[in-house]
Amino acid sequence: MTRKIITACLILLAFNANAQQSLPLYLDDAKPVEQRIEDALSRMTTEEKIAMIHAQSKFSSPGVKRLGIPENWMTDGPHGIRSEVRWDEWEQAGWTNDSCIAFPALTALSSTWNRDLATLYGKSLGEEARYRNKNVLLGPGINMYRSPLNGRNFEYMGEDPFLAGEMVVPYIKAVQLNGVAACVKHFALNNQETNRHGVNVIVDDRALYEIYLPAFKAAVQKGGAWAIMGAYNKYKGQQACHNEYLLQDILRKEWGFDGVVVADWGGVHNTKEAIFNGLDMEFGTWTDGLTWGKSNAYDNYYLAVPYLKMIESGEVGTKELDEKVRNILRLTFRTTMNRSRPFGSFATEEHALAGRKIAEEGIVLLKNKNALLPIDAKKHKRIAVIGENAIKMMTVGGGSSSLKALYEVSPLDGIKKRAGKDFEVVYARGYVGDASGDYNGVVSGQNLKDSRSAAELKAEALKVAKDADIVIFIGGLNKSDLQDSEGNDRKGLELPYGQDELISAIAKANTNIIFLNISGNAVAMPWEKQVPAIVQGWFLGTEAGNAIASVLFGDANPSGKLTFTFPIALKDNAAHANNAFPGGDEVIYTESIFTGYRWHEKQNIKPLFPFGHGLSYTTFKYSDIKADKASIGQNETVTVSVKVKNTGKRSGAEVVQLYVADLKSSLPRPVKELKGFDKVYLKAGEEKTVTITIDKEDLSYFDDKKHDWVAEAGDFELLVGASSQDIKGKVKITLR
Repeated sequence: MTRKIITACLILLAFNANAQQSLPLYLDDAKPVEQRIEDALSRMTTEEKIAMIHAQSKFSSPGVKRLGIPENWMTDGPHGIRSEVRWDEWEQAGWTNDSCIAFPALTALSSTWNRDLATLYGKSLGEEARYRNKNVLLGPGINMYRSPLNGRNFEYMGEDPFLAGEMVVPYIKAVQLNGVAACVKHFALNNQETNRHGVNVIVDDRALYEIYLPAFKAAVQKGGAWAIMGAYNKYKGQQACHNEYLLQDILRKEWGFDGVVVADWGGVHNTKEAIFNGLDMEFGTWTDGLTWGKSNAYDNYYLAVPYLKMIESGEVGTKELDEKVRNILRLTFRTTMNRSRPFGSFATEEHALAGRKIAEEGIVLLKNKNALLPIDAKKHKRIAVIGENAIKMMTVGGGSSSLKALYEVSPLDGIKKRAGKDFEVVYARGYVGDASGDYNGVVSGQNLKDSRSAAELKAEALKVAKDADIVIFIGGLNKSDLQDSEGNDRKGLELPYGQDELISAIAKANTNIIFLNISGNAVAMPWEKQVPAIVQGWFLGTEAGNAIASVLFGDANPSGKLTFTFPIALKDNAAHANNAFPGGDEVIYTESIFTGYRWHEKQNIKPLFPFGHGLSYTTFKYSDIKADKASIGQNETVTVSVKVKNTGKRSGAEVVQLYVADLKSSLPRPVKELKGFDKVYLKAGEEKTVTITIDKEDLSYFDDKKHDWVAEAGDFELLVGASSQDIKGKVKITLR
């Protein structure tokens, strides 16, 4: 044993023997966190504090090595743990052990309407992040679905603030049980990709508080989120990443947030605003890193040397700096310096199967005329699968949520595997959309190039369709630019690559056609009356093909419900009806609180498929809808009960939805608003009673004059239904 090793061992023994006497307060995890924070802060130099509040690489920020305070490591994203990139470049680091499980997109998770699956999702994703030693997960995203053209809608949880809030809370809690902070994004009003860095959002306070903030408030106050990411856009003329009203007045003062505010990459634009307006950590200001032109671009971030010079000159003090570091230290003690956090696990079969379960429950059966689904082996021996999305990998691309997946089962492979020897499966491409398969150096490995003309592809598809007993057309969108992808918005509601014309032609060739829409957005369906079965498939991750096959063949009974409205035409959407999307240097939310189904009901516009809609392979009967009291006081609750019976021949699940209607209000209110839901699982013939409790908060609206929530005394209707349009019954109550 060398002298150095012997010396080190003696020092360690001495340290352990005197641990109680010599351990610094900030390292003693038996002490209260706030005391540890103040002790650590008192030991740090101004230069060390400045270093902590900005990046040192693409995805990390420094700790204080001298004090044993570790670095912070961030990772995209909300659907899986991003592969490693080089220290200061977007190019791949070339690791061979960073291929993750790709989970379904958050549109799919929210469409399960299942809080337990949100917990499972967060637990699984948190374990993957923890294993890769990431202490901040950049997600989930909960911006509201305002327009079906928003390129990032697939990363979010739909158009309803109550639903998004209910689904995000268990996700956050489960992620953070792994000692990994959920960084909820993008705060706030990030509802488009067009001019996202410069557009100034003009929205009234009622819409801000009733539509665009509630899910974030739930994330903070109910979910206990440890981090929030600022948005790219402006609000009140100030960038959201250093917006005094959003970050100081609302997030900190009104909601009591004690976590870290992280800038979206490239979202910081001004040193003084970043100092005083509530930002804690600056990332990605110059996304080309060291090639920006300085010897070290990170030192020239807005919250780096420019801030330090302002302190040294006396232009600003250190009060705000200390507060930022306190927030970062609090994050550190909750994550990297939490000795009891678990070790996590990565790319496991358990996680893949969790993703498959979520995918199966998130798939939405939109239409099933004449019970064409599930596929019947007695009737449908020869299956034609048509469409590029049957074979195209969807885990690669789409922006920051792009993943290097351990594997991805395509819909075609899932169908073939499930079909086995009982069916004959024939495939035709039908159309060529995007043959590429790489993003930031992650390559799918697929060669989708096809030199045939559109006419040749169509002819092949029609021949295959005519010869089949049933056709599954697997199309929709993909994660290419100008589709479901970060950075740009879609140009229209129609399907790309000539799919609408092709679907119509195939429907004439074979009336037994199923359309499976792979997308994170609503699409127009001008051929809807020609197609008897329509399924919303989402981006479903690693186990996509197996989950899709399970539903199509009836191994899994679909139970997903839409979390946003499918309009018939773009003009039926509120933002587009008012020509208020995407705007120019500013965008005005002229529709105010009337977004999504609220707009359709206010204007009496029939949707293609309504919010909350989703069919099953069985049927359900609602009965005996009642409230436990006819009137309630301001501090009381009311419980609505309904009996739900499975009247079909197979097990299934139904989402019972509770909407509130204010029968007389001082201010305009929606026809009804979702304020409760529960998912009930029933065997064939089984009946259960579902109960949902609401309180004064669920009856309230935001009074912008009083800047407060108001629940006016008077009559309300509580409506119970299977969707926003399929109301099964209602009861009246009075708020005293």
